[in-house]
Amino acid sequence: MTKQTFLQGTLILILAGMITRFLGFINRLVVARLMGEEGVGLYMMALPTLFLVITLTQLGLPVAISKRVSEAEARNDQRKIKKILIVSLIVTTISSVVFTTVMMLAAPFIATTLLTDARTVYPLLAISPIVPIVAISSVLRGYFQGKQNMKPQSYALVIEQIVRITCVALFVKLLLPYGVEFAAAGAMASVVLGEFIALMYMIYMFKRKKVIKIRTGFFTYLKSSKDTMRELFSIALPNTGSRMIGSFSYFLEPILVAQSLAIAGISSSLATKQYGELTGFVLPLLFLPTFITQSLSIALVPSISEAGANRNKELIHYRIHQSIRISFASGAIATVVLSLFAVPILTYMYGTANASKFLVLMAPFFILLYIQAPLQAALQALDLAKPAMWNSLIGAAIKFIVLFLLASNANFGIMGVAIAMSVGVVLVTLLHLASLQKEINFRIPIKDICKMLLLILVTWGAGNVLKDLYNSFEPNIIILFFILIGLTCIYIVFLFLLKFITKEELKQIPLIQRWL
Repeated sequence: MTKQTFLQGTLILILAGMITRFLGFINRLVVARLMGEEGVGLYMMALPTLFLVITLTQLGLPVAISKRVSEAEARNDQRKIKKILIVSLIVTTISSVVFTTVMMLAAPFIATTLLTDARTVYPLLAISPIVPIVAISSVLRGYFQGKQNMKPQSYALVIEQIVRITCVALFVKLLLPYGVEFAAAGAMASVVLGEFIALMYMIYMFKRKKVIKIRTGFFTYLKSSKDTMRELFSIALPNTGSRMIGSFSYFLEPILVAQSLAIAGISSSLATKQYGELTGFVLPLLFLPTFITQSLSIALVPSISEAGANRNKELIHYRIHQSIRISFASGAIATVVLSLFAVPILTYMYGTANASKFLVLMAPFFILLYIQAPLQAALQALDLAKPAMWNSLIGAAIKFIVLFLLASNANFGIMGVAIAMSVGVVLVTLLHLASLQKEINFRIPIKDICKMLLLILVTWGAGNVLKDLYNSFEPNIIILFFILIGLTCIYIVFLFLLKFITKEELKQIPLIQRWL
């Protein structure tokens, strides 16, 4: 099985992420254009329930599998890897059956009572079969990540998006005449089909590449796997806590938003529309750079785990610093572009710029989101999942308090939700940094902080000049495209001048290495 270096693995995941984000945006555009803001609102209100159930099903095992497989691989302990796979598959299979059943039975209550919109029952039921599919996929992803082979899951991500985007327009068009709620269910069905085809590919790659025969001596290995289960759950349970907090927070969010906006005197239909604008139009743009940070996070866990097994503290610090530097570099350009060009971007993408006020407000704060994922991955890889869990809990609690206080006030309304989301992002990121400083004495050097501020300022200045240039023309998507390309080129020059990307790092990329 092919093993990649940290940056090679990250690059493979980033390329796959770029493709899937691009296809994902096409998918969102299709859904938004066909179903409208209300349909997107129904779609987005059903998703948090799904994410909560998937989190409960996985029990935090993907990260634990990646870490423990990486450690076993460093010792060439194939017997241990087989035990890890057997335990993980048994646990996720049982939990997926239980929670899928619960989700289907509870769908009417969730839709009518908690989400205050009975129409969400259809997308909830349509998406429920995805739970066991994702559960098995997560075990295989953790296995490949622990082997530091990022290609199978990268290809699977692209396959999933291609299938989804191929089916979504067909399903939505077929079901839209029956009502927007059925169209939302059709969109969910395309997600299920995409995940299923991606799982089939992962299983094929596992069978093709495996050096482990799962069925041989299955029960014998299972009986002797108590220690393996304990090792997995020492990471998985705190990680589940963190993910549970995030998923439960995501689950409660539309409920609290609906209730808070009702107190502020906003109707259920208008609340759904505004929430759809915020979560369906704005958040996907703000989360766009996270395919890079998530890629770094996935590659970071086995890399730090391997360094920890070899007691290489210097490499651990270097990897964390490297991931923060690259994550910030990927997010800074998005912050500037989304802040300065919010109106034309939203107009050309969704046909409306109603949500531009949310984007302008949130973009500067969400720059900290882009370094949050690598920080959390570092904590998990260092067996510090408990501090990460508490940080997530504190951030979620403060976010909900701010959300209720502001969103229930008619002077803030849905804008209070945007402010609360920004507060949560900033707080959790700062708490993760504080935890790393406390546990391993990790700090971001003052010099690097100054370089980060300088990068933002010079890019912002260049962006303002280009924005004035754009405004001197009649609105045109082609002109906007070339303006953004020009700003990106200027930004890349600043990245190299300020050494956010070094020559040594570029040498690790095979295609570039030939030219250096």
